[in-house]
Amino acid sequence: MTVPDDEALLLELLNTTPVENGAPTDALSDDDAAAAWTSARGGTGTAGEVATVRKVREALQGVVRGDEPPERLAPFLVGAAMIPSFVSGRLHWQLEAPADQAFAVRAVLAWHALEDTRPGRLRACGNPDCRLFLIDRSHGNRAQWCSMAVCGNRMKARRHYERKRQTTQDRHGAVGGADGGSGEPGV
Repeated sequence: MTVPDDEALLLELLNTTPVENGAPTDALSDDDAAAAWTSARGGTGTAGEVATVRKVREALQGVVRGDEPPERLAPFLVGAAMIPSFVSGRLHWQLEAPADQAFAVRAVLAWHALEDTRPGRLRACGNPDCRLFLIDRSHGNRAQWCSMAVCGNRMKARRHYERKRQTTQDRHGAVGGADGGSGEPGV
């Protein structure tokens, strides 16, 4: 069981290494900024938590991209437990984990919940120049880009110009024929 906002937390964490103005960036590279980032999302902001969050982010990105097996996430779950209790007559699950590890556990549990309930919906953007991730909420499970306005348009434009370039090359190649376009029979 995950907190409802943990899906958003997972996506935010995965997307902390965007490409900006053509250069890869890392929103968690600065210790103070990373501590503020985790604190703003329910973490402790300690140096130990920040180090663990960076490691779980790297592992999750590798798993989502398919570069790493899901077992790579197992070390982040050591010492964690879900404790049941009743609150107002309803069963409630409470995560218990070491303080510096709880944030990472929440991210791994959110990844698992997505894979369990909506397999394949969490994926890397289809633009090879982009390092962002998306959760496909479309009915047909066909979303490819983190943003249609940015990556989608870029990729469609690239394909269009590639097809146009290929058509132009094909025409020039077909007009010239096997003899290099001179019109003279090959010697």
